[in-house]
Amino acid sequence: MNFGEFDDATAGHQRDYVLRTVEERRVRMVRLWFTDVLGQLKSVAISPVELDAAFEEGVQFDGSAIDGFSRVQESDVLAFPDPNSFQLMTGGGDDVTARIYCDIAELDGTPFQGDPRQVLRRNLQRAAEAGFEFMCAPEVEYFYLGSDDPAVAPQPLDQASYFDLTTLDETSDIRRRTIQRLESSGIPVEYSFHEDAPSQHEIDLRYTDALGMADNVMAMRMIVREVAVASGVHATFMPKPMEGVQGSGMHTHLSLWQGDTNAFYDAEAEYGLSKVARAFIAGVLAHAGEITAVTNQLVNSYKRLVAGFEAPVHISWARNDRSALVRVPIPKRNKQAQGTRIEYRAIDPACNPYLAFSVLLAAGLAGIHGNYELGPESVAADLTEADRRADDADLLPNNLATALDRMEGSTLVREALGEHIFEWFLRNKRAEWSGYRTHVSSFELQRYLRTW
Repeated sequence: MNFGEFDDATAGHQRDYVLRTVEERRVRMVRLWFTDVLGQLKSVAISPVELDAAFEEGVQFDGSAIDGFSRVQESDVLAFPDPNSFQLMTGGGDDVTARIYCDIAELDGTPFQGDPRQVLRRNLQRAAEAGFEFMCAPEVEYFYLGSDDPAVAPQPLDQASYFDLTTLDETSDIRRRTIQRLESSGIPVEYSFHEDAPSQHEIDLRYTDALGMADNVMAMRMIVREVAVASGVHATFMPKPMEGVQGSGMHTHLSLWQGDTNAFYDAEAEYGLSKVARAFIAGVLAHAGEITAVTNQLVNSYKRLVAGFEAPVHISWARNDRSALVRVPIPKRNKQAQGTRIEYRAIDPACNPYLAFSVLLAAGLAGIHGNYELGPESVAADLTEADRRADDADLLPNNLATALDRMEGSTLVREALGEHIFEWFLRNKRAEWSGYRTHVSSFELQRYLRTW
């Protein structure tokens, strides 16, 4: 069984390499990883002697136990390890372990429609049929806190700010050890630094293909948390854990390539943006409201997407204005052909990256296939004035319920996710909103209990 993009001979060589490496490095345990629909990492551990059979036959498990997978009456599915995702894992101790991401299949070997990784594969295939490879590079923000106890207010570990490197940045050593773990686990890091809010940090991953990057984001979130726990602190990717400071985003740089050529770059075009790039941006903007429930899937996500906290509110684009939803960074001099890209700024680090990258790609491809026209660039002054005159079509959804309404009416999102995940996601998130809407918060008790 081969779900990859390579022919059988190439896949066979990669499997042989994995099996040989496992034997030579005396790997004690192989962890098979996959995710549920919401993006929670799942794992099945097998002995190295079982790996060859897993490649050929898959590992059978009860899918009804995983959120968004199978119903009880159709529960069993197969996990097929993707040899291209093989990586030795480090983490202290003498035992060597490895991880491999899996594609989930039905018992007859066909791709399982509830598997988020399969969803991204399907959308990447659509891009490949149009001649494109989809590349991503996310900037992942998160907080270190003194505790994970929800009964107490979040306690930041420092009062440092953007780019600070002082004694106030008490968590710099934790971040350094995290980067070492990431690099030794095959996840290249481009930059890392202290972000603007107290105890907030950012790690930027080096760009790669979207499937590999989604895998890397899943591994990164686990590694960040593991190193934090070993250091006696808690790391959270919750979009807005503290009031009065900015939340955590996952600004993601996107581009399409044709072989070794950046399809977003045209030296003769205005700003160097090719027709493909302009249509892609137009597609993302046109469908932004429909895809927001996927890129920002939590009730809490929408407490970040408010004006005044460096998060986008308006559906707009600009070259170097960080208040825009889509930013077109100015490439380094003499690097325009490689560096021309767009940055989508709404997405947050609590998303399922397989699904988020899928809907972003689907929106951009819709713009290309439909020859969407890109409107004029916005500037900060325009967006300030727009606050007073914008209607809902000009703004991102401001809560999960509105985002789900926009998603439910979207043919694009339904086709991108597939019927199985589309319907399950809506049901699950409607239930989350219902629970939130009927919850009596401490804000309400403090404000109303004594006075009304």
